[in-house]
Amino acid sequence: MNKLGISDLDLRDRRVFMRVDFNVPLADGQITDDSRIQAALPSIRYVIEKDGKLVLASHLGRPKGKPDPKYSLKPVATRLGELLRTPVRFAPDCVGPEVEQMVSVLLRGGVLLLENLRFHAEEEKNDPEFAKQLAKLCDVYVNDAFGAAHRAHASTAGIAAYVKQAAAGFLMQKEIESLTHALTSAEKPYVAIVGGAKISDKIELIESFLNIANSILIGGAMAYTFLRARGIATGKSLVERDKIDLAKDLLAKAAAKNVSLELPVDHVVAPSLESTNSHVTSVTDTPPDEMGLDIGPETIRGFSGIIRQAKPSCGMDPWVCLRIRNSLRAHSRSRARSRIRRRSRSWGVAIRPRPWWSPAWPRRSRIFQPAAAHRWSFCRDKNFPVSRC
Repeated sequence: MNKLGISDLDLRDRRVFMRVDFNVPLADGQITDDSRIQAALPSIRYVIEKDGKLVLASHLGRPKGKPDPKYSLKPVATRLGELLRTPVRFAPDCVGPEVEQMVSVLLRGGVLLLENLRFHAEEEKNDPEFAKQLAKLCDVYVNDAFGAAHRAHASTAGIAAYVKQAAAGFLMQKEIESLTHALTSAEKPYVAIVGGAKISDKIELIESFLNIANSILIGGAMAYTFLRARGIATGKSLVERDKIDLAKDLLAKAAAKNVSLELPVDHVVAPSLESTNSHVTSVTDTPPDEMGLDIGPETIRGFSGIIRQAKPSCGMDPWVCLRIRNSLRAHSRSRARSRIRRRSRSWGVAIRPRPWWSPAWPRRSRIFQPAAAHRWSFCRDKNFPVSRC
């Protein structure tokens, strides 16, 4: 990769502003999955070892441009300190005189975590003045937040115009290498696995897959926009109504290129996200007062057969509503997913912006060009819970 990397920089005694992805799940103020923090540790430790003065910045959740205690990064600072076994200072804001003063007294090897960037609306607007304020905190900028790099925000895009040096962290480098291989050197048959909530976030990616994939498996909430495009009622399921025509266009392009674009045939539905009563039904029989929350066993069986025939598989984003996934386990999903794991035996790439790695990750899996446990990585056996990707 012909990009400046963190190891190309002289970090000694320099202020290093590192954009990381610490958008971790929280429950009652406690971190329930720290895999995104773990993924950033190699770059963080490298700066510490090189006697840099590390300033970490991240977003968490969607606080709508103003401070909200439930989206504070303070629990992350505590957990990071535990993982590093060194104190991590926490700033009450991400810009301003107080933050600048805290940065100015950082010692070599010191770590300061800024408060949630999205407590300022200017972050998501990529406001130039806000980007300049962030740039004042550093001598060097490092982006290691691959999960947020697709968004043109002040901390991921705007800041680069106001710093002397900008480089990629180790996680970013690994992800780009993995993606480059998946998009340029993959064998056939090629299966793309796409999920998440919004088609609008994935338009260019899906169109790229139309040029290289033999099959595209669609899951997650975005599947309901495609189902509506096919004239299928979706009840209260999340649908991007203004993107139905776009979904129709993508379906037409797939047909024209002879790419099989596969949608779920059954799913787990419930009256609401908070409901404890869920059941499996065909996508053509979705009750008008219920919403889809995960793919069903028939879809898992069908998709697993397609994945089994693939050489590389490339997957992106969750297929299950992560907020309620624990309440859906009664539908034999684990057995169905075990069949996927057993049947999927070729080289592939799994793209996972949200963390669905678990301690059950198989010890026998061989990692090829390994990236973070929560995002893009090449692995043999594709031994991962495909119905969550």
